[in-house]
Amino acid sequence: MTAQSDASPEANLPNGRNLSIALYLAITGLSAACGLVIEIVAGRMIAPYLGMSLYTWTAVIAVVLAGFSAGHWVGGWLAGKEGGYARRGIALSLLLAGLSALLSLILLRTLSGPVLFLGLPTVPTILILTTLLFFLPSFFVGIPSPALTKLAIDEAPGRMGQLLGAFYAIGAMGSIAGTLAAGYVFISYFGSIRTILTVAVLYFAMAAALFAEHRWREGKAFTSSGSLTPVVVAAILAAGLFLWGRSVQAFVENCTKESAYYCIRVIDITRDVGIPARTMVLDNLGHGTNLKDRPATFLTPYVEAQDALVSIRKIDHSRTNEHQAAPFSAFFIGGGAYTLPRAWLTTHADSQLTVAEVDPDVTRIAHKSFWLPKSPRLKIINQDARSALAKEPEASFDVIVGDAFHDIAIPQHLVTQEFFELVASRLKKGGAYLMNVVDNGAKPRLALSIYDTLQKAFSVVEIWRPYGQGERQTFVLLAAQTATAKADIFSKVDPTSSWHRFSDAGVQKLRAATAQPIVLTDDFAPVDRLIGVE
Repeated sequence: MTAQSDASPEANLPNGRNLSIALYLAITGLSAACGLVIEIVAGRMIAPYLGMSLYTWTAVIAVVLAGFSAGHWVGGWLAGKEGGYARRGIALSLLLAGLSALLSLILLRTLSGPVLFLGLPTVPTILILTTLLFFLPSFFVGIPSPALTKLAIDEAPGRMGQLLGAFYAIGAMGSIAGTLAAGYVFISYFGSIRTILTVAVLYFAMAAALFAEHRWREGKAFTSSGSLTPVVVAAILAAGLFLWGRSVQAFVENCTKESAYYCIRVIDITRDVGIPARTMVLDNLGHGTNLKDRPATFLTPYVEAQDALVSIRKIDHSRTNEHQAAPFSAFFIGGGAYTLPRAWLTTHADSQLTVAEVDPDVTRIAHKSFWLPKSPRLKIINQDARSALAKEPEASFDVIVGDAFHDIAIPQHLVTQEFFELVASRLKKGGAYLMNVVDNGAKPRLALSIYDTLQKAFSVVEIWRPYGQGERQTFVLLAAQTATAKADIFSKVDPTSSWHRFSDAGVQKLRAATAQPIVLTDDFAPVDRLIGVE
């Protein structure tokens, strides 16, 4: 009996056992990498539908971890089964991980609309959609690790401690590699869809390798009778998903360019406007509309209001500094479609403009698709605006314009007391800081919090509000050392549109209807929570 057992395929030579352990280690590391690639790409996939915010990343991480945890529990149960059953189960889980990864692309196109149509608050909407899309891929890829670890220990019981450490380490290393690969390689060079397709193919390859190893241990050829049945079934399912996906355009990129920061889309609105015009959308939010032959005409109301305020204050500035010969200078926090810089290059012949746009792809597309000229009077810095502004010499600018967003929220490090003190130190005498804030029109807690924070650095802070918007409104805040001479601004594009500056009494009325605003600091600036509108 012993001699027969030693000659069986199940009890191969030590080299064969080492090859099996190596295969299990490789699959553990690669599957962990693929799981983290899915987690990173998940945030980008839902950005065109839900934006990219603290809430979306929190939901993605929670859902993926929940899937991993449930998968590990099932993998632990599978580890208690005999070797052949466990190997077949692991191969099946990897196959299902690949199929569910493909399915996530299809469900994104078919379920995002109905889920958004439910009209639920932001957090439940994000949790529901991320769970529907990413729980199953995370669940199935969580199964192999504990079961493969047990199989390896069964191959070499005397090396249990060493193997446990090796499998924990390879899993962590795979997760690190997957995170780095997704962030620095796959999204930038492959895009979300091709990244998911690549991961699905890797899952299928791992399943096939484990299935082949299982057949080898049984002494059967991979192509022997009955062996191809699961392969055929898997191929049919994958083909079915592929055809379904093509019918709903699940494999067509949403983005004109998927950069390291955004899903960038160029939307041609010429037919709506009547003249050549385009809108830039970053993730799910419009970041500027440009008219090809009319750079100084603004279709975005808050941009028109900012331009009007600068014109008013520049007139006031020139009246009090008649002999000043220095050129008009401005610093922009965020570029987007570069609507205002493009306009000021035309309308202010003496202007010297600096734009800090963190995403170089946004800048490239602005040049390519939004008619932004290259000019010696336009300096573009592709880095974070706060660090870029800190490197500028003091008292450099007449105007600083804040227009940087993640979804509808402003990055928190750009709304703090410390940042506003930096802004104040970079303004010339008589200069002004302008920024737009999206908030609830009746209860703008974020706008009021920014208002209170600006007052720590500026003697005059103004809130300008548009007429005719709904619950979500875009306020313009202005901070300077002197008040604006006018209290109303009327649109040149839309005769029914105007902006009104809140009086002190108007600000107090807003406060009475709003929860207590807070002064924002680098230590505490809960921007997402303060926004009073979804």
